[in-house]
Amino acid sequence: MIKPYLYIDKSKGKGRGVYTKEKIPAGTRIETSPVLVLTYDDTEIVDQTRLHNYIFLWGAKETRSCVALGFCSIYNHDYNPNCEYEMDFKEETMSIITRRDIKKGEELFINYNGDVTDSSPLWFDTKKKQTVKK
Repeated sequence: MIKPYLYIDKSKGKGRGVYTKEKIPAGTRIETSPVLVLTYDDTEIVDQTRLHNYIFLWGAKETRSCVALGFCSIYNHDYNPNCEYEMDFKEETMSIITRRDIKKGEELFINYNGDVTDSSPLWFDTKKKQTVKK
């Protein structure tokens, strides 16, 4: 299920992103999509490809990964996202839920770290890595 008011468009400096044609209230489940779960060995292989940027860690111990279908892999990252994602390991689905009211035309973001409060640097965030104290 993907809400019909969501669409994909260009995102300045980020490739493509997910946007909304309508206002969305906080706490709205805007997408629930199936995932393809990859084994540990498959994850090792995929990590060596361009798909590395589009997979999510999977499972309670995060020893596997998944390819999220629907729009899930197109949402861009923000350390203060307006959405969060929720994984259902039993049903093998991933959902996107708004954290606050969203304006018409606004881009939707998730925190790739999983926890919306986690500001740990990501593999592609060279600016953030430079500011982290050792």
